Amino acid sequence: MANSPGSEAVGRVLVDLAAEHHDLASLVSNIDEDGWRTTTPADGWDVADSISHLRFFDIRAALAIRDHESFARDTAEMMANFATGGDPSVVHGREVRGAQLLADWRADGAALIAAGRAADATVRVPWYGPSMSLASFLTARLMETWAHGVDVADALGKAVVASARLKHVCHIGFLARPNSYRARNLPVPDADIAVRLVAPDGSTWTWGNDAAPESITGTALDFALLVTQRRHVDDTALVASGALAREWTTIAQAFAGPAGPGRQPR
Repeated sequence: MANSPGSEAVGRVLVDLAAEHHDLASLVSNIDEDGWRTTTPADGWDVADSISHLRFFDIRAALAIRDHESFARDTAEMMANFATGGDPSVVHGREVRGAQLLADWRADGAALIAAGRAADATVRVPWYGPSMSLASFLTARLMETWAHGVDVADALGKAVVASARLKHVCHIGFLARPNSYRARNLPVPDADIAVRLVAPDGSTWTWGNDAAPESITGTALDFALLVTQRRHVDDTALVASGALAREWTTIAQAFAGPAGPGRQPR
């Protein structure tokens, strides 16, 4: 990776993204074929679909970093496939056994890490919406990996493990507040909201103006689960003080694109 002002930030995200890949791979490394076909909370998807989806977009993420023109051509082809009603991201996982899918995803995940390490940290990376800085782009991949990992853990009856890597997810979730409104064609409020979260090590992570009259407080894990739409706010211990803060908890989404359906209370 070329030496640049952003190279340190990119390096940190790459280390954490590789760790996120490792932990999710470890979660599924010893399950049998029935385990791979266990239904997740994501509508219509099983464990294999979740990993296949991550692999599909890890491949395209590496392409977006390495070759912008080839990524543009691939995007046009992919959108044409989506237009026919199919989802190409889950096809591979439905054609191979789980062990092969895991090996393929590990290889393609490693290729994404390698592409990030080789890239100029100042590059703008194209994606399916606005382009992003390399650090932000890789952070988004970490967020998606973690979110689908939650689905896999839920399907397999495993606890969702909190780590310091949650800070990336929470950060994206906080920054995505305006998009949560835009995705629903709602006006974006001007008022600031303070977010104060208890990190896995017991320290405090904060975003926004700490003096703001409205706030969201709780654990980083609960906030990450909320903004990735892996838990309904009623299934967290988050405390939203103020009308706008409470409103945000009902529409929060860390990801770009159309409004997500969210999850129903358990």
